[in-house]
Amino acid sequence: MWLDLLHLAATIPPKPLRRPTMRRYLGRLPSFRLQTTMVILFSFIALLTVGATAVVTSKLIGDYLAEAQGSRVSRDMQLAEAFYDLKLDKIGAMARRLASSRPIVTVLPQATQGEDEAIRIVEECVTKEVTSQSLTSNYFIVLVDGAGNSVLGRISRSPGGASPTSPGNWSRLPIVAAVLNDGQPLAATEVIPADLLALLSLAEQGRITLVDTPKAAPEPFDPREGTAGLTLTAVAPILDDRGAVLGAVVVGHLFNNDFTIVDRIKEVAGVDTVTIFFGDLRVSTNVLDEKGQRAVGTRVSQQVRDVLLVEGVGFTGPAYVVNENFITRYEPLRDHQAHTVGILYVGARQASFLKLVQAFYARISVIALGCILLAVMIAVPISRSISRPVAELAEANEKVALGDRAVTVPVRGTGELAILERSFNTMVEKLRTTEQQLIQSEKLASVGQLAAGVAHEINNPLGTILLFSDIMRKELPPDDSRRDDVQMIVDETTRCKTIVSDLLNFARQNEVLAQETDVNALLDETVEEIKIQPIFEEVEITLRLNPTLSHIQADPAQLKEVFINIMTNAAEAMGQGGSLTIITEATEDEMIKIAFQDTGCGIPEENLSKIFTPFFTTKPIGKGTGLGLAIVYGIIKMHRGQIYVESEVGVGSTFTITLPIKLALATAQTTAAVRTE
Repeated sequence: MWLDLLHLAATIPPKPLRRPTMRRYLGRLPSFRLQTTMVILFSFIALLTVGATAVVTSKLIGDYLAEAQGSRVSRDMQLAEAFYDLKLDKIGAMARRLASSRPIVTVLPQATQGEDEAIRIVEECVTKEVTSQSLTSNYFIVLVDGAGNSVLGRISRSPGGASPTSPGNWSRLPIVAAVLNDGQPLAATEVIPADLLALLSLAEQGRITLVDTPKAAPEPFDPREGTAGLTLTAVAPILDDRGAVLGAVVVGHLFNNDFTIVDRIKEVAGVDTVTIFFGDLRVSTNVLDEKGQRAVGTRVSQQVRDVLLVEGVGFTGPAYVVNENFITRYEPLRDHQAHTVGILYVGARQASFLKLVQAFYARISVIALGCILLAVMIAVPISRSISRPVAELAEANEKVALGDRAVTVPVRGTGELAILERSFNTMVEKLRTTEQQLIQSEKLASVGQLAAGVAHEINNPLGTILLFSDIMRKELPPDDSRRDDVQMIVDETTRCKTIVSDLLNFARQNEVLAQETDVNALLDETVEEIKIQPIFEEVEITLRLNPTLSHIQADPAQLKEVFINIMTNAAEAMGQGGSLTIITEATEDEMIKIAFQDTGCGIPEENLSKIFTPFFTTKPIGKGTGLGLAIVYGIIKMHRGQIYVESEVGVGSTFTITLPIKLALATAQTTAAVRTE
């Protein structure tokens, strides 16, 4: 039997030992003090940061370098294209100005026939344009007739100077033929063949010797490379009054061996290197070769050529340019037919980025070593700054639980703790306000019950006094001195009846007969009725009602009483006149807001908390009962709304009412006890 038990025990797998896990360690942290927990966590995070830095540094540097390089050359290309397009727009504007010049349109037919005076007028217009634009060398302007034959041409040699061109036919240039045929202006990057350059005396300027370049294609992309010229060309038609094409104005700027644009882009935009290619041939560049000379005549690598000139798309990436590594970007240059005829290049030296990487490695090492020390140094004060507000909140919470409604906590900063502190203060303030409103409602309920009893008890005796005093007044002779005394009894009894009536109205606020109510229409109706009263003669009433305001569920008769009471008080506060502005608007929480803004005398700050208290009034004796705003307060509360006032002495007051759009069914007909909640 013992052997069987031993054999059975051997078959039971051993229970694995519980190894300490990260979750178990973290689970113990809540048992420590908050400050101790924060110090431990700060130190742990610092250790993780140092370890993670060693892993991700290489990837981070690679990603950063690639992004920085791409952003740099993208920015450079945007600037270069902006300069390029600006130059093209300038040439296009020159062509259009000359083509629309009235003297040229008028005399071009005569100039085509060789009349000297007509040619002189055309020459004067062209010379004026050259002079006004201060054109540098290698700009040309040619006027051609409807067949493409040149009528007059000028080539700029220096700012403000120009020399004539040779006559010839320009219709074999595709962009000129297109404009003469369609009558629409065109501007693009065009190739000018060698024979037309000869007419412009620019054949020598356009000639470039091709330099054997490593990694370039065996043959040039365009067989005309080295003799033809790449130009910015704009052609504008010359139209007569009927819209017929009389000829055209050709304006251009030759890039071959001209470095004004590339140097201008480098100087103004801060671009390292800029090149303009005709085909795959550098015709204008500030890239230098081994001898320190401009690398004109060298060619782009075949890899870039195939992407740009064959596929017609841009290229971005590292490249070996002449004698140095660059981060490059190439964009195709297209003629008016969208054929790729050249390339615009910008490049940033890779050495500047490598220096940045080396500096980054050095700094990350220092940061990694300093992280742990810094974490330890700041863990204690930071943990204390976090734990102190939490402790203060806990202490304040205990005070509130014991009944202290005046306690507040200081709000520090704008973070989550600040939000918590602000929310706590708001909660205490709302709790205090709610208690005050509850006290006010209970007070109103008590006063209402008392008012109902008193009013019923004294209303009948007052009626009897008023009846008999009025009979006595009528029976007395007109000259009897006692008539004045009896009249005083009648007046004072009438005032008492009014007070009793107000008391009854106040006591009967126990029912809301809710129905769909258009507040805007109700305000319009109330204003029309009330503005004819003498007290409103000097008051300017302005309605700013939201036309899209939703209808609400409310008792229109009670709301009208509220509006009349507030507007009457506003008129009395303005005395000798002023303005009353009534505003309605919707809020985001299914409520509407009604504001009454007056320019009256204002309410002293010490009275703001008392104005809704029954029988409180600042009016002279006999001028008010102090029940008006108490009734208003009760009506608004029965409608589950809010009313509050803002006032500044000498400036005016604003009474603001908020009412729900949908009134709870239990509130549609409620008792006085519910009203006073």
